[in-house]
Amino acid sequence: MEEILSTYLTELPIGFKGYIVGYDKIFGGYQGKLLSMGLSPGTEFILVCQASNNWPLIIEVDGNLLKLYKPEADALCIE
Repeated sequence: MEEILSTYLTELPIGFKGYIVGYDKIFGGYQGKLLSMGLSPGTEFILVCQASNNWPLIIEVDGNLLKLYKPEADALCIE
């Protein structure tokens, strides 16, 4: 699979495996919620599903499926 670098989950193909590298300062209010979901820097994820109009997104982290809505997904900086 070719390497894709992006800051937005919606730009990634289903099945993409990436890492969380931080949080967007604009959406900083979501950092606590994301941390409580286990989405800390260094966490590996797989993009499992994009529902209609791209929301919600579903990612897999450590065998668990997590549903993310636009503000949560946009707050993640990924690679």
